[in-house]
Amino acid sequence: MKLITGLGNPTAKYEGTRHNVGFEVIDRLAEQYNIPLDTAKHKGFYGKGIMEGQKVILLKPMTYMNLSGESVAAVADYFKIEPKDVIVIYDDINLDVGRLRIREKGSAGGHNGMKNIIQHLGTDAFPRIRLGVGMKPPKMDLADYVLSAFVKEEQPLMEAGYDKACRAAAMVLTDGISQAMNEYNGK
Repeated sequence: MKLITGLGNPTAKYEGTRHNVGFEVIDRLAEQYNIPLDTAKHKGFYGKGIMEGQKVILLKPMTYMNLSGESVAAVADYFKIEPKDVIVIYDDINLDVGRLRIREKGSAGGHNGMKNIIQHLGTDAFPRIRLGVGMKPPKMDLADYVLSAFVKEEQPLMEAGYDKACRAAAMVLTDGISQAMNEYNGK
């Protein structure tokens, strides 16, 4: 079984913001694969189902971004899912809007949600799909930037990015992380 989690912040206040792209991808996967996110446990909303012939759990942690690891680790522990079978989807300000970067493992890269997941899982050896939200403008506060909505010109790029992230998550399941990296990194 695989755990696919998208990072974001709960409540309507944060919908459509740069920091919530992980939630958006999980919502799209849930719709595409008919997996209702109907269980509220372990500090998150999740649903169990089949994706590309494999059993998966789709998770949206409801802990707010900086405490995401509490929910991810609780679900992984409860279902006895190894960190290597946890796929995390989240925003990256160092990538152009809509671009993907997939890694098998690595540091948090300054992302507080990822820092917390690494801390709670006790390892950084788990796959991740980073979805670019663009660099923050000079002199703008980072928190204000990641909690801002995409401007009109960015929206088509993000729509394409969401689609790519969904396809990349499916490819990780069917063909493995290396193939997904070859397909989506650098494009």
